[in-house]
Amino acid sequence: MEKKITSRIIDLAKAAKTSFYRLNNLGQDEKASLLKKMANYLIKEKKSIILANKKDIFQAKRNKLKKSFIDRLALNEQRIKQMSVSLEEIAALPDPVGEVIKGYRRPNGLFINKVRVPIGVILIVYEARPNVTSDCIGLCLKSSNVAVLRGGSAALNSNIAIYQTLLKSAKSAGVNFTPFFMVDLPQHETVLI
Repeated sequence: MEKKITSRIIDLAKAAKTSFYRLNNLGQDEKASLLKKMANYLIKEKKSIILANKKDIFQAKRNKLKKSFIDRLALNEQRIKQMSVSLEEIAALPDPVGEVIKGYRRPNGLFINKVRVPIGVILIVYEARPNVTSDCIGLCLKSSNVAVLRGGSAALNSNIAIYQTLLKSAKSAGVNFTPFFMVDLPQHETVLI
């Protein structure tokens, strides 16, 4: 079993690295447009996201998890609307890629600039807050980084539903590669590889 998990994670990481090069070909306007489309898709697909979340809530109650934990896990129309608004706000932010932070001229006339560039592939491990899925995807996309997300197992159904919704919106916007990934395995070993 562990070999299968390792192999799957390595394949995912390789795919993410390949996507990074393609993601960097998207311009500022394309990324903003994609983020707005993703925001709309969250609203459009809210019923399927809430249905997936109900499975997580049921399991959390069955496992007798704390009420405060279940509250953080729970999604409703208002929380999905907040997730959508967050993506709209990210779309409106200035594009950080290519921004000159600092520059100076050397005595020999050479200009030196410190410029913001994408990191590449970013692994984000987080717990049972499904809204983090869309926030991380949005922020990484805006900064031309490929997100690899690994949410808590208690929110697995919710995270997958949000991920699939955002991926579907990217495909419908004409993005012909996967700009973000999700580790959909609940095993703890996935973060140890």
